[in-house]
Amino acid sequence: MITLSESSVLQLSTIISSPCRGQSFITLNVCGMVDFSSSAPLKFKIRQLEAFRAVAETGSMTKAANQLGISQPAVSRLVSDFSNTVGFEVFKRRRGILEPTSDSRYLLAEVRRLIDSLEHLEDLRRDLTERTVGHLRIACLPGFATSHLPSVLVSFLKDRPRVTVSLEPDRPERILEWIIGEQYDCGLTDGFSGHPATISQDVDIKSVCILPRGHPLEKKDYVTPSDLAKERLIHARRDSWFFKELARGFSTNNVEINSFVEVRQFTTACTMVKDGVGASVVSALDAEAFRETGIVIKPYRPAIFHRLSIIQPASGPSSPVVLDFIDTFIESLQPFTANSTAIS
Repeated sequence: MITLSESSVLQLSTIISSPCRGQSFITLNVCGMVDFSSSAPLKFKIRQLEAFRAVAETGSMTKAANQLGISQPAVSRLVSDFSNTVGFEVFKRRRGILEPTSDSRYLLAEVRRLIDSLEHLEDLRRDLTERTVGHLRIACLPGFATSHLPSVLVSFLKDRPRVTVSLEPDRPERILEWIIGEQYDCGLTDGFSGHPATISQDVDIKSVCILPRGHPLEKKDYVTPSDLAKERLIHARRDSWFFKELARGFSTNNVEINSFVEVRQFTTACTMVKDGVGASVVSALDAEAFRETGIVIKPYRPAIFHRLSIIQPASGPSSPVVLDFIDTFIESLQPFTANSTAIS
């Protein structure tokens, strides 16, 4: 049942022609009322429409009253008022059952659609005001599933005990497939170049050089390609945008990359450096997750950025909870963005 006051007026959109009333039209407006425009506009209360539908579905004033949670005389009055407004009898009794008249059957389908639409609006209103109910489906890169994202989710869900989450890590190609197919509400990915079936927001994350504990370069204010000339470098895949930017910086400085290990995830590079193997240039976001392990984190120049993309189906967010999560996630990235000085 719609929890609106009896004086509220509707504005929905539907016009029905009743053949039994010649050129009369019924315009259902949302404001708790409905306009009948044959001569002067007439108005219906939502309760009248609910009573009309309930009696049509149950065949009884008493059963309709039980369904609506009001008294039987109240239902009778609402139906009578509705009948007087439309100008014809809306029910006839046959073998003890109230059935819609031929005229009112034309109204019934439209009244049902109107009430269903109002109930949907009420659900949306509740979601918008409470924002504490819903299911959030997130697809992400594997590195996100084990670092940064869990703590963001813990904070996000703290005040939303009725929100549930599905989290699925996979490669960028699969994430895009899922978002296009609307199997997930949002995808956290990189290397995204756009797709007409999606909408996206990009965040540029600064990059840093990571070194094993006690490395001689630890004393430098920042690390350059020349400093890494003799280091065994753990780096991103050669076909990635990030590696191409890294290689461009080395080439500009007339330094050849001493390639040691090629990895898909920055977290893999961080783990290897933590264990004392090689050096790497990675996203500051991933490096921060390993700070307490003792790795050395230094600014890297020339600056390059790791572009993260938050993608959604082109149809838009499925609920306000999705929007709130995306806002929360982007805010959590601010200390690591290109314009931030939190990690230098």
